[in-house]
Amino acid sequence: MKAPDEIWRLGEDRKKARVAKDFGEADRIRDHLLSLGWEIIDIGGEFELKPKLRYLEVANLTGLKPAFDGAEIAIAMIVDEFTEDAVETVQSIRKFTNTPIYILCLAEVGVLVEVIDASTVVVRILDDCGWGQAANAILKVVSSQYVILMDPSTRFAADAVAPVFAQLQAGEFAAVGWRGGLINVEDEWRSVEDKGTGEVDVLFSYFLALNRESALEVGGFNVRAFYYRNADIEFSLRLRQAGGRLLQMDLPLVQARHHGYHDTDPEFREVQSKKNYDRILERFRGKNAILCPRR
Repeated sequence: MKAPDEIWRLGEDRKKARVAKDFGEADRIRDHLLSLGWEIIDIGGEFELKPKLRYLEVANLTGLKPAFDGAEIAIAMIVDEFTEDAVETVQSIRKFTNTPIYILCLAEVGVLVEVIDASTVVVRILDDCGWGQAANAILKVVSSQYVILMDPSTRFAADAVAPVFAQLQAGEFAAVGWRGGLINVEDEWRSVEDKGTGEVDVLFSYFLALNRESALEVGGFNVRAFYYRNADIEFSLRLRQAGGRLLQMDLPLVQARHHGYHDTDPEFREVQSKKNYDRILERFRGKNAILCPRR
């Protein structure tokens, strides 16, 4: 992208200031260029101008910086393609709440730049990583007391943050969510039954509000999980095994097309689901004492 003439002139002014060893003026022009959305890169005695990224781009998860320190609650999303859907979701959230939003992109940021503002952080990870790794990274760097993990396909129809925030603040539950259920002990733990609102064994990250400290204490999500659903089940059972209770609530949310299921390669989905669930069965099956009362 070619810099406009007025931006180029500022670059030339900075170059002259550097030649004159007026480094204070050179720094002032550099900062002014940044405020206008342009980075200046010195190459020998010349320079290049590049549009400044409005989002953070890091090689891997270790390069992430803390966000929203001191906030009581924040929303976080993992976005892997389908950025238009994520934009619609952020826009639906902003109709009802100014809760901070942290978006971790595993692919190109694309149109997500449209929603970046003082309360919406977008970070692009260049290396490959799985869903479980990304979710754990979010739990570590989003420094709010409570974190809502939500899927980019889940939309707000009203304020869904206030009711889960109130429940978490009450301290009775370690996690509150929109979709979940009870482990089916009759089929030897091989399925989860949605029984509606009430205490549950499992919550899914369509919209999952967590006490961040409780989530970190149980080790977060399994880093080997590349597929969200069974990662959610295993994490939920970890919480319950540690004494944490989970609540499923009716919330003013709408489910759009869930790309994590409908647009994932069926063979990949089947392989990952079986691999992850076999691990869950090996660790938890038969430990009925960790389950909530049946209903």
